[in-house]
Amino acid sequence: MSSAKSSALNPAYPVLVLMTASVLWGLSWLPLKYFAGFGLEGIPVTLVGHGSVGVLGLGLLLQRRELWLRHWRGMLLLAAVGGLANLAFASAIVRGDVVRVMVLFYLLPAWGAFGGYLWLGERVDALRKLAVAGALGGAFLILGGPSILKQPPSLTDVLAVVSGMAFAVNNVWFRKLDELTITDKVAVMFVGCLLWALPLTLLGVQTLPAGVPVLVWAQLSAFGLVGLLLATIGTQWGVAHMEAGRSSVLIIMELLAAVLSAALINGTRLSTLEWLGGALVVLAALAEARRPT
Repeated sequence: MSSAKSSALNPAYPVLVLMTASVLWGLSWLPLKYFAGFGLEGIPVTLVGHGSVGVLGLGLLLQRRELWLRHWRGMLLLAAVGGLANLAFASAIVRGDVVRVMVLFYLLPAWGAFGGYLWLGERVDALRKLAVAGALGGAFLILGGPSILKQPPSLTDVLAVVSGMAFAVNNVWFRKLDELTITDKVAVMFVGCLLWALPLTLLGVQTLPAGVPVLVWAQLSAFGLVGLLLATIGTQWGVAHMEAGRSSVLIIMELLAAVLSAALINGTRLSTLEWLGGALVVLAALAEARRPT
C-alpha cells in the first residue's frame, strides 16, 4: 500500500467496512450451530469450511513462490495464529454458550492494544485506555459481573480466550507484513486453517462424522467460500488500514451482534447488567470510531 493511496483513503471507509464485517462475524454462530446439529464439531467445520478457501489460497500462493523466499517467517506465523484463531473460535462456538464464548473472545481489545504497542510501537493514550477499559468492563458485565467468578473455566472458555489472543496477534502481524497484499495474507490465514485442521483430523482428535448428507457438506463449503471469505476480507482490509489497538476495539461490535441475535432468536431476555455491558461495548467502539486519524 503506497503512501499516496493511504493518504487518499477516506478514514471513515475502513471503520464502516470493519464494523460491517464484525456484524457478519457476530452472526456466524447461526450457521456454526446449524452444522453442529449434524455432528460437525470445530475441527471438521474448519477442515471443510475454512479449508475450502484454504485450498484456493494454497493454489494462489504456489503461483507466487517468491513470497515464501522473502517473507517465509512472517507468513508461517500469520498462518499459525490465523489458523488457530479460526479453529479455536469454531470449536468454542460449537461446544458452548454463544454469549459466553463471544465475551471471552473479546478480551481482544486488551491483547490488540498490547500487541500494537509491543510490535508496532503504537501509542496507548488515555482515550485508548478508556476504550479498552470500557470494552472489557462491558464484557465482564455481560458475563454476569462478579458471579462469573463462581464458575470455574471450562475447555470451551479456554478455547474462546485462546481464539481472541491468536486473533489479536493475527491482526497485528497482518499490519506488520505490509509488503504483502491483503489477498496474499488472507490466503495465508486460510491455508493456516488447513495446517491445523488436517493433521488433527488425521490424528483422530475429531473425525469426520458418518451419515452427514452431501447437501450439508456442500453448504459448509459454500459457507466458507462466501460467508467466511467475505467477512475475513472485510475484517482484514479494515485492520490493514488502521492501528491495531483501534481495530481491536471496533471489532468488538461482533460481540453486540452476537448477544442481540442470540437473545432474539433464542427468546432470552437480557438482564440489566447485560444491557449495561452492551452499552459500554458500543461506547468503546464509538470512541475509537471517532478518534482522529
